[in-house]
Amino acid sequence: MGDNSVVAQLDPAALERLVRERVDAVLDERLEAKLAALQAGRTPSMTIIATKGTLDWAYPPFILASTAAALGWNVAVFFTFYGLELLKKDLGALHVTPVGNPAMPMKMPFGPGWLRSIRWNIPNALQGIVPGFEAFATTMMKQTIRNKGVAAVAELRQACIEADVKLIGCQMTVDLFGYARDDFIPEVSEYVGAATFLPMAKDADVSLFI
Repeated sequence: MGDNSVVAQLDPAALERLVRERVDAVLDERLEAKLAALQAGRTPSMTIIATKGTLDWAYPPFILASTAAALGWNVAVFFTFYGLELLKKDLGALHVTPVGNPAMPMKMPFGPGWLRSIRWNIPNALQGIVPGFEAFATTMMKQTIRNKGVAAVAELRQACIEADVKLIGCQMTVDLFGYARDDFIPEVSEYVGAATFLPMAKDADVSLFI
């Protein structure tokens, strides 16, 4: 009764303004609820650009991709330049390159505790002239990975495949390095250029360069 009497006393312009304000308030509430529902039902997405092909740098893209996929995200990884090494059928050629990587911890994966605790800060000049040092570092890294129970690169890659992560090869790099598509695993979803991948990265919630 009170609201009706107030409305009856309003002039047409004021009445129109009151109706518009109430309609706007209702529309705002409905819009906010609709946007919240859409956001709640939206699947997050992530794209990764993988550029490195060494054993240690193989882990970040596969770990991040498999984890995001396990969370229900849509994930695509673009392998370009040396990153294409991670798509090859045989991953046995992946090595660690300690030269120029001062942050790399050189600890023995075997022996007594006191020996394992030593961090061997070997100068780059010495690493570069010792024959077989890269192969030695690779062997030590692989042994450390096994000792710590960390999955091998091939296992992480397979986890990505089983989780429907899109593995995309850079066609320009394939041509540049003279690769054949038979060099790579058949699960590579497509071979494209940067112009095709970049729109995917633009629309992703998270985009990483590794």
